[in-house]
Amino acid sequence: MYPSIESSVSEIFGATWNITNGTKVPKTEDVVMKNGGRLVDATYLYADLAGSSKMADSLFKETTAKIIRAYINSASRILRHQGGEIRSFDGDRVMAIFMGDDKETRAVRAALAINWAVVEVIRPAIERSWSDGKNISKIAHGIGIDTGEALIVRGGVRDNNDLISIGQAPNRAAKLSEKRDTFPLTITGPVFNAMSADVAYTDINVLMWQKQQIRNDIGTLDTLFRSQYSWAI
Repeated sequence: MYPSIESSVSEIFGATWNITNGTKVPKTEDVVMKNGGRLVDATYLYADLAGSSKMADSLFKETTAKIIRAYINSASRILRHQGGEIRSFDGDRVMAIFMGDDKETRAVRAALAINWAVVEVIRPAIERSWSDGKNISKIAHGIGIDTGEALIVRGGVRDNNDLISIGQAPNRAAKLSEKRDTFPLTITGPVFNAMSADVAYTDINVLMWQKQQIRNDIGTLDTLFRSQYSWAI
């Protein structure tokens, strides 16, 4: 048996939660490691670059690394500009949490702007930067957004731990970011209903989102809204 596994599991299961309501996105040090938790009403956005494993197999590692860095860097700048608090990086994926009265609108505006960066900045830059750029420039990505209540706790061990978000909103946003087909942006019904009209319609009053009914993991239908529009920054 590994040292302290049995005792640590017993301690975790036996601890009484100390959960408080959060009014802002917590940092790691804001949540007590042993039994702390923050209950938040938040909007979660996951941005995920598609095909990085395939790129790594077919391109020089340095080329793949530059493309991934360009996507993560662009997404992170946009997320921060729109007031999102970045709380997770996982390879070619970044997650941000939005809180506040207009959290859904800001998250959706960020998603539209990230799509603009992919289409209008990163893809053309790839074409210009490598001799075979046209063959590798059609990178795809997916962004998922959901909103609702989540419990934020810390997981790991001392000096090696991070925040974990537990709830439907973070789980669904992560799964929706894996939908990387014709419509790279996917939001849930609650997000669509809460966001403002300026991120729902173009300036000529055309709806930017296509409504879809998609069967979820438990067999019921979810109402989602998907888009391939972008928002220039």
